[in-house]
Parts: sequence; structure tokens; C-alpha cells
Amino acid sequence: MVSESHMNVVILCGGQGTRAYPYTRRMPKALMPVDDVPIVEQVMRIYASFGYWDFILSVGYLKEQIIEYFADAPSRFGWRVTCVDTGDTTDTGGRILGVKDLLTPTFHATYCDGLGDVDLDALLQFHKEHERAATMTAVPLRSQYGIVGFEQDSGKVTHFEEKPIIRDRWINAGFFVFDNDVFDQWEGGNLEREVLPALADNEELFIYQHEGFWRSMDTHKDQQELTPLWAEHGRSFIDLASQNRLANDSRVETA
Repeated sequence: MVSESHMNVVILCGGQGTRAYPYTRRMPKALMPVDDVPIVEQVMRIYASFGYWDFILSVGYLKEQIIEYFADAPSRFGWRVTCVDTGDTTDTGGRILGVKDLLTPTFHATYCDGLGDVDLDALLQFHKEHERAATMTAVPLRSQYGIVGFEQDSGKVTHFEEKPIIRDRWINAGFFVFDNDVFDQWEGGNLEREVLPALADNEELFIYQHEGFWRSMDTHKDQQELTPLWAEHGRSFIDLASQNRLANDSRVETA
């Protein structure tokens, strides 16, 4: 059995990032900086802080820039980074399917543009416990707008709330765990609209609920907002996760 630290991490990096135009006309979205580091590298740092070093980047659009950036990854980061060209227009499900022959029996997968303080140890443990093929991390929906509360009868305003979290609605946050036999039930090319619903219909998909920090970067405005947020939340989270991993490794070695 493959040890947890040698599990693959697949990161989807091949999309055209059309919502971030014009910035993605010359730079792939994966390399757009957040806190002075390409966002895909920030995603990889999350996984590395939990001891995962074997990355498969499913690339496509402007792939040459990503391949060049990670050409010296073993010496610069101590990571194994394999870039696989899955096509410029391949959909999200196809980008995972396109690397299936490289994958460990259980593997992580996520998007290149979502950052969160997800406990990957707890995520993997949850995946093992439900004994199904797929786990998806979900987060409560954050409204894009502020809301106003008022009395229904009189119309008198009672309060304002800026972009509240809607606790009874949950959204896909990436940070998946899959068993390799999931490909026996992989239906369609779009991960979100076809593959995941089919897995749910087959009772093979479970949700790991994450209520901590999470944000995605779809637009340039998102990039501007995410940079200070990740500087505040991400650095301390990664440092703590790394310290915990080193402490656990030390206990294992002395046991």
C-alpha cells in the first residue's frame, strides 16, 4: 500500500481563466500571484505542509509557462512535479481522467485557484472512514452581496449584514480525495456537472464539511482581495501544519 506521504496530488491548471481576462491573455491563471507567489504554488504549499510532495499538474492553456516555472522544483522546493498536457480546451473531469495512469491507489485532487485552511489529515481520515470512492470538501456559501433585514409588515429596516455566510447552503471547495477505482464510474467530461453528480447517484460521493477559511480566485478583483486575506490566514496555517507534521514524524522515529 502506498504511504500517505507518497499519495499523488493532482492540480487542475489547464483552464483559460476567461473571467480573469485580460490578465490571463499572457499568463495562465495558475501563475497569477497571491501574496507574491503564484496561486498554484500557494495551493502546493498547503499540501506540502501536510507532507505531500508528489504533484501532478494537469496543464493545457499556456502550459509552457507552468512547465518552465516548475522545471527546477526538486532543487527549489524538494517536490516532485510532473506536468501533463491534457489539452487547451479539455474540461475539468477530463483533466483528471487524462492523468489516471500516473495515479496512486488513493489520491488528492484540487483546483489551482482555491485556497483554504483545510485539515488534510482530517479530510483523508474522513475519506477512509466512509469507504466510498470519492470525497469532496464543501464550505458554507458566502453571499456575494450584503443583505438588509427588515420587518415584513412595516418595512422598517432592522439591520445590515455585509456578505454573510449562509450556513444552510454549501458549495464545492475542491480539495478532493479519490480512490483509483472511481474511474470505473467516471461519467462525462465536466467534473462539476457530470462526474460528481453521477458519483452521487451511485452513492459514491461524500462531503467533508470545512467551516474555516476558504476563498477562490476567479477574477482580478478576487486576486486583489485574496492577497491580504491569505497573508493573514495562510502563512500561520501552513507554518502550524508543518510544525505538527514534523512533531508527528519525530514521534514516529523515536517510537
